[in-house]
Amino acid sequence: MAWSAGQYVKFEDERTRPVRDLLAQVPLEHIDRAIDLGCGPGNSTEMIVERYGAIGVSGLDSDEDMLQAARKRMPGTEFVKADLATWRPEEPVDLLFANAVFQWLPDHLDIFERLMDGLKPGGVLAIQMPDNLTELSHLMMEETAKNGPWSEAFAKRSVRRSPLPSPSVYYNRLIGRSARLDIWHINYNHPLENAAAIVEWVKGTGLRPYLDHAGAEYREAFTADYLARIEKAYPPLADDKVLLRFPRLFIIAVKK
Repeated sequence: MAWSAGQYVKFEDERTRPVRDLLAQVPLEHIDRAIDLGCGPGNSTEMIVERYGAIGVSGLDSDEDMLQAARKRMPGTEFVKADLATWRPEEPVDLLFANAVFQWLPDHLDIFERLMDGLKPGGVLAIQMPDNLTELSHLMMEETAKNGPWSEAFAKRSVRRSPLPSPSVYYNRLIGRSARLDIWHINYNHPLENAAAIVEWVKGTGLRPYLDHAGAEYREAFTADYLARIEKAYPPLADDKVLLRFPRLFIIAVKK
């Protein structure tokens, strides 16, 4: 599945808020080496550089469009292409930072253990993942997938990503490697212009696999059906805007 950096950054301010909230909890005053995992168009990498300086900071992503956007945004920073399912740092680092990427990898608990092994003692694994599959924005994707001429394709193969485990599962898997482990949720409430803005938001993330699976023949009709459902699910507020609720899970693990 290919991603679109241009679509992703349409809501860059809202998408960068969790980056700031995660980075604020990283208990490192200085770093020699930090890697932004799943760096996307470089907005999260930019935040890391602002805090720690450019020396020793790099980004990693599996999507070429995202990497091109990141390199254009930060031409002095190294960005490399790699698959997080198998990647590991060549030598121990101070900070492994991942904003909104590991929700796409069902076996990310195993990956987290491997990443902890790639940290220096006292190094930090900092993770943020959307935990929003029970929100109306995502439930309406499933309703649309089941109701339309494209439904047979979704009956044969679901594209719904796996729900995140409970915080206790993450705790049990990481505490043996951690000197400190913090896990928490933040529920963001983003005021957007209208229901169509919600559709534009999720086109850059959660809706993208559905549109790809529906295929070029049905992409436009699938989007229209989804928009109609979103308009009913998110009625206008007092100022005619809509409020997109967006829960996210945060993890800070400091290596023993």
